[in-house]
Amino acid sequence: MTLDVLIESAKNVYSEIKDLLGTSEGASKISLGAGGDISRKIDIVAETAVLNTIKSNNMSPVIIGEECGIVNLNKTSSSSLSNNNNGFVIMDAVDGTTNAIRGIPFSCCSLAFASEFKLSFVTDAVVLDLFTGDIYSASKQKGSFLNNKKINVRNEKDFSSITSLEDLKSIDVLIGTNVSGVPLNILDEISRVISFSSHIRHFGANALELCYFARGFIDAYIDIRGKIRSTDMAAAYLIAKEAGGKLYSPNGHELDSELGLKKTLSFYAVSNKRLFDLIKSYG
Repeated sequence: MTLDVLIESAKNVYSEIKDLLGTSEGASKISLGAGGDISRKIDIVAETAVLNTIKSNNMSPVIIGEECGIVNLNKTSSSSLSNNNNGFVIMDAVDGTTNAIRGIPFSCCSLAFASEFKLSFVTDAVVLDLFTGDIYSASKQKGSFLNNKKINVRNEKDFSSITSLEDLKSIDVLIGTNVSGVPLNILDEISRVISFSSHIRHFGANALELCYFARGFIDAYIDIRGKIRSTDMAAAYLIAKEAGGKLYSPNGHELDSELGLKKTLSFYAVSNKRLFDLIKSYG
């Protein structure tokens, strides 16, 4: 039921904002969002579509939104997030707003449901491509799908003979990495990743880029700027994992984090542990 509501919500976002894509009306500034970024009309319209859909389905979770902040739809529940019994919807109703308002066809609606206040408790996820209408979805332990067809990360057998970074070039490795506003103190580490990669890509919407990783388009997606919030990646986190991907923090532990807007993180999403070890050994 939860996944169905997320899909319905994302479809309603698509319907409500499709005529605002690439327009001055959609780009008009409304306020400063809870996440600290400027909220555009397209962001507000999209979030409103999600909130209305969830309410119409008689669900009362805590909403964690890029623009609206934390909204508790269950007025009778405890104000403590840790004691919430109705779960959490983590929402970035328009991920890649800059692309969306300029008409660059790479932006998405990212929605996830978590039973507890941690990334590892995300149980259902939807990412909808706002320019194509394609729907990526996943439920915990049930796999990942693109328009109801199962998807997987690049086959691990492709990496079975790789023993060094030089070997990576023989299989034409393609890595996505976000370098926007990268702090100078980690620029050197990112430059090393770029130097050994056969190809580098950055499109401008983290959730959708992780979905590209989940369907095997790219071999890894790396964001080590320490800027990503749970709203940016909660949905794609589950989609990537259910597609067979491995997600690590820079210290090599499996990626996890509290939800919310103030907690930021860095991560490596890789198709297998061997690739992560090689990247870290080089860095």
